[in-house]
Amino acid sequence: MQGPMLESVFGLFSKDLGIDLGTANTLVVARGEGIIISEPSVVAVYKGTNRIVSAGKGEAVGERARQMLGKTPDSIVAVRPLRHGVIADFEICQAMLAYFIQKAHGQSRFARPRLIVAAPSGITTVEKRAVINSAERAGAREVRLIREPMAGAIGCGLPVREPRGSMIVDIGGGTSEVAVLSLDDIVEASSLRTAGDEMNRAVQDHLRQVYNLAIGEHAAERIKIEIGSAYRLDEELVKEVRGKDTVAGLPRSVVLRSEEIREALAPTFQEIVRGIQATLEKLSPELHDDLYETGITLAGGGALIRGLDRLVARETGLPVRRADDPLTAVARGIGMVLEQLDNYWHVLEHAHEFA
Repeated sequence: MQGPMLESVFGLFSKDLGIDLGTANTLVVARGEGIIISEPSVVAVYKGTNRIVSAGKGEAVGERARQMLGKTPDSIVAVRPLRHGVIADFEICQAMLAYFIQKAHGQSRFARPRLIVAAPSGITTVEKRAVINSAERAGAREVRLIREPMAGAIGCGLPVREPRGSMIVDIGGGTSEVAVLSLDDIVEASSLRTAGDEMNRAVQDHLRQVYNLAIGEHAAERIKIEIGSAYRLDEELVKEVRGKDTVAGLPRSVVLRSEEIREALAPTFQEIVRGIQATLEKLSPELHDDLYETGITLAGGGALIRGLDRLVARETGLPVRRADDPLTAVARGIGMVLEQLDNYWHVLEHAHEFA
């Protein structure tokens, strides 16, 4: 069996899928089903190979692999195959995508789905081609790309189809996407390599420099989530943190205050604010007028940082709101495109455009 007939048979075993392929987390949405997978973008492999480690009843991908970060023996490496929103390890990214595609189809190896993959607005043609090649080799029979800000704006319910400007700031793990949209297209956009990962490193650096305490990336993320803030809080927070004393080499704990974490995170927030301001400076007076009404919508995991909306509003003079369920905004937008392909086909980019 060959050619179109074979493709149609594969289609019977496959769902149309959308993938928000993030530096920190990957979300998979199926047409007619919504979000069906949400797991960390981490893979545990045997050192020197792209062979995924077996863990319990399945392979060490996603949450299973994340739990291994910093805890593996020399023979196993826990890898995040994306950095700053682009593929840093092609083979491991391909293995991760294949795992998620099979998981979406009940581990069926006959699945050959059509895919829509969200990509940062600032990636190059070569980087787009790498995403498409990785998805095709992972088992997709057709791949289209959608720019993350467009998907996020659709998922947030912004009026992207209307002749008026709306603005989204999507702060993920590896990139912060800043975009102004109108008439089903992006008018101006910036893709900043300053996002959640930079915040985590800032927390780690603060503990090392001030307390001589080393902590892992996951612990730094918990601190950021639990007591991190971008604006003064009505009631400041505290948290006990355990780690490794860098002088004595022994376990030790310290008590952190939200004020000091806010100060440690401030340079990252200011970099994001400067990216927003730089994008606003490029806009026409008419779009500025629109934004006084539509404002700025914050999405992505970074939108959950306390007081970030207040900081952005103060620095831009525009109304700012946090998206409902900001972590899933891009995935929900991809899901809406999957459900209404006839209405949104023109926001998708096809593989042949990057050949």
